[in-house]
Amino acid sequence: MANRIPRVAVREQDPKVRARNFEEVCYGYNKEEAMLEASRCLHCKNPRCVTACPVSIQIPEFIAKVCEGDIAGAASVIALDSSLPAVCGRVCPQETQCEGSCVLGVKGEPVAIGKLERFVADSMRESAEEAPAAVPPAGAAKVAIVGSGPAGLACASDLAKLGYDVTIFEALHKAGGVLEYGIPEFRLPKEKVLRHEIDQVRRLGVKIETNVIIGKTVTIDSLMDNEGFKAVFIGSGAGLPKFMNIPGENLCGVFSANEFLTRSNLMKAWREDYLTPIRAGKKVCVVGGGNVAMDAARTALRLGAEVHIVYRRTEAELPARREEVHHAVEEGIIFDMLTNPVEVLGDEKGWVRALKCIRMELGEPDESGRRSPVPIPGSEFEIETETVIMALGTSPNPLISKTTAGLEVNRRGGLVADADGATTRPGVFAGGDAVTGAATVILAMGAGRTAARAIDAYLKGLQ
Repeated sequence: MANRIPRVAVREQDPKVRARNFEEVCYGYNKEEAMLEASRCLHCKNPRCVTACPVSIQIPEFIAKVCEGDIAGAASVIALDSSLPAVCGRVCPQETQCEGSCVLGVKGEPVAIGKLERFVADSMRESAEEAPAAVPPAGAAKVAIVGSGPAGLACASDLAKLGYDVTIFEALHKAGGVLEYGIPEFRLPKEKVLRHEIDQVRRLGVKIETNVIIGKTVTIDSLMDNEGFKAVFIGSGAGLPKFMNIPGENLCGVFSANEFLTRSNLMKAWREDYLTPIRAGKKVCVVGGGNVAMDAARTALRLGAEVHIVYRRTEAELPARREEVHHAVEEGIIFDMLTNPVEVLGDEKGWVRALKCIRMELGEPDESGRRSPVPIPGSEFEIETETVIMALGTSPNPLISKTTAGLEVNRRGGLVADADGATTRPGVFAGGDAVTGAATVILAMGAGRTAARAIDAYLKGLQ
């Protein structure tokens, strides 16, 4: 019976309407839709979906509760392993993780695990009474968390549940890291969703201090030597943008995707009553094919531009989530595939006027398994544009490693850490993008949880 029910579609804004607003694209399930979708789960004896989840949510158990209509019970199951369910339900790449491992997906559509997780989290946010906030036990060991992104929030949550006195230090004026400044409002509403989930972390007893730049305001050494922190977790992300190093990248009108999305999010460019210093122009080229490229392109579209995504491989190799690509196509983003920029062209005033590109063809697979793009000689052409946004990935900011003795970094600038998150400096742990370079929210959360267990073992070993 279960596998005969088709996957329940999720209601969404009309593409023509949403392309001109920053309201959330997906409306999510109502209770009847969620219960019907939950009834499709086969409750496998060896659930591959759980194995494929970086934070190991007990997926069949929470789905069974949804199927029964016990939404509070489902939330309790999720809360054992995830402190950010409404975020993960919206931005996780479920198709390559839990849903990608669902048995139903072998011959049909997998269970909509992400949409069910979102439904549970949203339902609890809209109806639940707040539990009283926790306070760390007297004399609890102090742990510092550097960065309030997904890795830091996950690590802090688990440590607080274990009874530690946890303080998060955030460089910017709002907590959330990439969730706050990197993901657009139409994918992750900030006030309604993100602020609530961060407040839930605070309610566990976690303190969050903003406007503290570790390596400038204070150092890891001073936290440990002078302020009594027994361990430190570095979850500072990867905020250093990469560029192509082609001629013209220093022209006015060339942005990194980081800068463009940060201006849009933190300076509220999406609100008509804010005079945000952000320039999209009438034509925008976004270089890259990942989720950040889709976010930048869809943001520029909503700011009134005609948008091209310039990508050197084909659609089959796009690393972005299928849902994000689908939404971008629906909204009218133009995809220039097998195309690689070679120069940014400017006018006499130093502003971008066009992007010079060359056609590509796919050769042999590279180390990632994707076929390598090869330039076609003599195929250069120009795309007229006012703005170029480089969405080519990011690497960790070197500030912390340069100001902390004993911290080794690899050739990509990532902190060297073992499988448990322990760095080369005793008592200092790290995880997420600060170690791996730019990756996904849920992988960062998984790294934060792993490090929390290692910090607990380390601190117990000191007693």
